[in-house]
Amino acid sequence: MTSENHTDVSGFLLLGLSEDPELQPLLFGLFLSMYLVTVLGNLLIILAVISDPHLHTPMYFFLSILSFVDISFTSTIVPKMLLNIQTENKAISYTGCLTQVFFFIVFVCMDNLLLTVMAYDRFVAICHPLYYMVIMNPCLCGLLILLSLFISIMNALLHSLMVLRLSFCTDLEIPHFFCELAQILKLACSDTLINNILVYLETSLLGVGPLSGIIFSYIRIVSSILRIPSTGGKCKSFSICGSHLSVVSLFYGTCVGVYLSSAATLSSRRRAAVASVMYTIVTPMMNPFIYSLRNRDMKRALRKLISAIPSFLWLCHLPCMWASRTSQKK
Repeated sequence: MTSENHTDVSGFLLLGLSEDPELQPLLFGLFLSMYLVTVLGNLLIILAVISDPHLHTPMYFFLSILSFVDISFTSTIVPKMLLNIQTENKAISYTGCLTQVFFFIVFVCMDNLLLTVMAYDRFVAICHPLYYMVIMNPCLCGLLILLSLFISIMNALLHSLMVLRLSFCTDLEIPHFFCELAQILKLACSDTLINNILVYLETSLLGVGPLSGIIFSYIRIVSSILRIPSTGGKCKSFSICGSHLSVVSLFYGTCVGVYLSSAATLSSRRRAAVASVMYTIVTPMMNPFIYSLRNRDMKRALRKLISAIPSFLWLCHLPCMWASRTSQKK
């Protein structure tokens, strides 16, 4: 097999979830629906947090950032997949593939770090309630978001620059529906030892590290809750953490499941691609439902926001009505 330098590589082929032509319309409709639900649900969370003064707290500030990251996360993957299905063209350019790798790493890392920040927020709220607003002040909240973004961008940039040094073989088929870093490294003809070491190191630091922080926070949270004398106080404290804990379990559970089940054979890689749908598409879609259905303040803000939509549309229509009547008088 002959090798080519990356400068001669025009692009890759994304094989997708299935090559069966009869399944393509079904896959297109399914993923388009899931994408629209994800965008609409997370957008409603953001608008509800912005519009309701009662939600201007650190917890809901982090939630709105998480919703924005989830929209960006799925928008990095799904539109290109839908375009490939609709046009029956599996190609993605070399530049487009590396761009997708970069933004995918940025947003998945940002998701990971945000869940850790939200766990710390819940830890302070329950274990140090009297000092909550002092500790979680706007300056610290903004600093935590900027630090998470900086780490995510630097991590993605490092991986992307390391891919640029690789040369690729003539077999450029990726058995996945998006450009995943691990799949690209398998196509390289040059030595990928440094890249693989970097992946394992990054997984240890930015995967195990934040997860350990979340587990430690919840150990302290559970310990504090058990010391609460009243049953009502315990239930209220558990309900505060319930939504976040559900999202953490869904995110990490699907990620760990995908990468533990990944194997070298083509069939296993296809199964891993199908399983990847869980954390790349299903998890961002489920987050708004988890947070809204388990949170009375969020449900109240969403009802208020949705009830205000007809009035907003009517106000937007007023200029058109006025222009129409003016033209009729003339």
